[in-house]
Amino acid sequence: MTFAILPDQVLVPCVLMRGGTSKGVYFHDKDLPVEKDERDRFLMRVMGTPDLMQIDGLGGSRLVTSKIAIVRPSNRPDADVDYTFAQVDIERELIGYDGNCGNISSGVGPFAIDEGLIDAIEPFTVVRIYNRNTGKILVARVPVAGGKARVIGDCAIAGVPGTGAEILMDFSGTVGAKTGRLLPTGNVVDQLTLIDGRTIEITIADAANPCVFLTANSLGLDGTELPTAISGNERLIATIGEIQSKVGQMIGMWPDWTRVHLPGVPLFVMVAAPTDYVDMNGRKQLAIEHDLCARLVFLGKCHESMAGTGSICTAAASRVSGSVVNKILGPGVSHATTLRIGHPLGAMGVKVETDIATEGPEPVFRVLGFARTARRMMEGNVCVPVDSLNAS
Repeated sequence: MTFAILPDQVLVPCVLMRGGTSKGVYFHDKDLPVEKDERDRFLMRVMGTPDLMQIDGLGGSRLVTSKIAIVRPSNRPDADVDYTFAQVDIERELIGYDGNCGNISSGVGPFAIDEGLIDAIEPFTVVRIYNRNTGKILVARVPVAGGKARVIGDCAIAGVPGTGAEILMDFSGTVGAKTGRLLPTGNVVDQLTLIDGRTIEITIADAANPCVFLTANSLGLDGTELPTAISGNERLIATIGEIQSKVGQMIGMWPDWTRVHLPGVPLFVMVAAPTDYVDMNGRKQLAIEHDLCARLVFLGKCHESMAGTGSICTAAASRVSGSVVNKILGPGVSHATTLRIGHPLGAMGVKVETDIATEGPEPVFRVLGFARTARRMMEGNVCVPVDSLNAS
């Protein structure tokens, strides 16, 4: 770890970036503590966790703004950089590395280019990213001008004001991110019995991140609820946490679901048929403009938009015949080249194409990705009290 020292604080270089619909602090791996516990304490202190306001750190009091990317040059022949994603909780003294974040991933390519970790090639630089959380390769196609990642462009994504330069993210190499296969249990549909006696139908899929899918009406919802209504319903969140914990046990993430509380991964995604709804900004979203409604929950909170990895897994599951996701799609949608997902801030499209010759229970994907924008917002040093590096 390299840093400057003030009387009571250390100064560590970092970049504050927006990646897609998330925001995070991006670090060079070499600038962080090597020992894991010390690194975790440092990163939580950077974000100001635990504290609902994160008032004494760089976090923004939301899970989508309490994220970290750690990047280094790669020694792998199939990658240009290695990248570790860290999700910092807000209420709990907890930092997780179980899965990846697709939105934060979209900032890794621009960060690597601007920081000189790879050579900039105009007009586009292809960055091969090895995600250490999942052991999978992501590919970013980043627009470049003057040796730096471009920011200005005409690409618009729901949940981000204005437009930006389009970054194409390819996640086709992330199938089986944690479990080694698209359908971890080998089943298109599983039955899950809850502690209250209800039995629900679920699909478990693993692309970019493992997810558990179920219909909104199986929990007595219509699928258009906004994050405040979902996150504020303690009984519902407890049920969602139970589902995630039990599914995690089913796919080998932990031995005893009763010892896991409100996990981040597997992501929880409830889906519903397309319908008109009013989004978080008060705009009416029309049923004809999306193919399904989805609400995603992790760490006990409903995502304000749609996690990038969650959208990838949703698109992958939509191409599995008979899956929970596939069965709610309209005629012809399961063969379209884009899946349009309606989320709390609008709709996003995911490119998805399968290899026709290998279609079946676990299709092979020729295309699985989306367009994002990213922007470097601030660079410099984060100041952290020296006692954050000491064991309590």
